[in-house]
Amino acid sequence: MTYSGRVAIITGGRRGIGRAIACELSGRGAHIVIADRLEDAAADAAQQITSECGSRTISIPTDVTVPEAVQELVDKTLAEFGRVDILVNNAGITRDNLLMRMSEEDWDQVLAVNLKGAWNCCRAVIRPMMKARYGRIVNISSVSGLAGQAGQTNYSASKAGLIGMSKALAREVASRGITVNAVAPGFIPTYLTESLPQELKDGMMKLIPLGRWGKPEEIAYAVAFLASDEAAYITGQVLSVDGGMMMM
Repeated sequence: MTYSGRVAIITGGRRGIGRAIACELSGRGAHIVIADRLEDAAADAAQQITSECGSRTISIPTDVTVPEAVQELVDKTLAEFGRVDILVNNAGITRDNLLMRMSEEDWDQVLAVNLKGAWNCCRAVIRPMMKARYGRIVNISSVSGLAGQAGQTNYSASKAGLIGMSKALAREVASRGITVNAVAPGFIPTYLTESLPQELKDGMMKLIPLGRWGKPEEIAYAVAFLASDEAAYITGQVLSVDGGMMMM
């Protein structure tokens, strides 16, 4: 799978799963745009990915919850590279708590970043993708969006919403050569999982048939496939990358 000449926007791409995806696509020839709220940290990550992984990577400071900022992200990408071929909606936050203790602010923030942020990005790239009659959108969901997780009503709802949005949008844009899919990672050691209670981590490990945590690179490989020309006949699907947790 090669992406020579392709341009990919990756939200939340400066660390964790997002950075692994950026490096995987860069190493296969794609130009990368990292969209992240933290300007200096994202710029540093872009420089490192350029030097370590291959293709040119730039960063554009973006708050995905603000529609105008997302539109500016896409406009700047088009001005810089002349196209946008791939969108990976990876930006996400957690604000875990039991529902009876969860604040309305924590609910709103998680839905705003994880779900509305992805919607903002999809809406901004759809027109140039439809004009080009080509596009790959990959939304990073979660096993929590498939099965739910106690203490994560907000996060689980946002990730389940991404799955529904992916399927609906896939139907809307299929005739224009655009595919929309979701990847549902299992438990991957990242900054988002560091705060989980150890007893929860231990309990989850028992549910993984492969008997280990996943790696960010293993999510990146799945995203790279769905973003490729080889996956042109796959759309509206959810690929679980979870060591077998969600086998049915």
